Amino acid sequence: MEKKTLIDSATLAAHLHDPHWLIVDVRHTLADVEAGRRAYADAHILGAFFLHLDRDLSAVPNGSNGRHPLPSAAAFCQRLRAIGLDADKSVAIYDDAGGMFAARLWWMLRWIGFFNAAVLDGGWHKWQRENRPTSSAVPQAVHSDFHGFAQDAMQVNAAYVAAHLQAPDMLLLDARSPDRFRGQNETLDPVGGHIPGAGNRFFQSNLDAGGCFKSAGELRQEFQHLLGTHSPQQVVHQCGSGVTACHNLLAMEVAGLHGSRLYPGSWSEWCSDPVRPISID
Repeated sequence: MEKKTLIDSATLAAHLHDPHWLIVDVRHTLADVEAGRRAYADAHILGAFFLHLDRDLSAVPNGSNGRHPLPSAAAFCQRLRAIGLDADKSVAIYDDAGGMFAARLWWMLRWIGFFNAAVLDGGWHKWQRENRPTSSAVPQAVHSDFHGFAQDAMQVNAAYVAAHLQAPDMLLLDARSPDRFRGQNETLDPVGGHIPGAGNRFFQSNLDAGGCFKSAGELRQEFQHLLGTHSPQQVVHQCGSGVTACHNLLAMEVAGLHGSRLYPGSWSEWCSDPVRPISID
């Protein structure tokens, strides 16, 4: 099974009318959760469907499971069937935030065993700069009978992280900005800081000045510096709520560093329990 990571705009443009391709718009703004849907209604890549981070790619938060907990695999697959995903399709995913939200859907598709999906490199902004086809029309979906099953080995939970805080077989990488990692300017979660022992790899460091992913070689060099003696399989990615952590996971896959895992609950889940240790530095 081919495992994809990124797709360029020219390749996607060549498949806009291909019935075996599915395009998904996941634009979102954390400060205005309906901004993505409004942007989609105004204009989107021709033929694209819209999925909402909070409603389609997350379960309902309960105060202790993080801000964007994973939905059940069954609920996620039901939503995918509604937009016509089936096993023989290729999926292209985009946003307008450097892949920040697109990477979440990319990882979730892998999580249920679907690997023929790629993030549009450069996203909506590059697509617009190149004057490629857009539309405000909502495409008609043909419901499918797609079924997927959670690949539990791709993720870890808070108990696993807690048990491995001092263990040499886990490297925790936090994708948040350096100031939030240090416990400064925390506006999204009630507690500032980071999980003890975590390293910081701001997800935007994966991008070049034009908003596209850096080359595989450059990413590999940067991540290998962070990994040191750890193998890719020992890396656990986290962020604030399990979204931008997927960007680092995607970047490692682009770099050929395969097999890292996600802690979906991330900092927002971790800090919800006052018994769990935190660091501020």
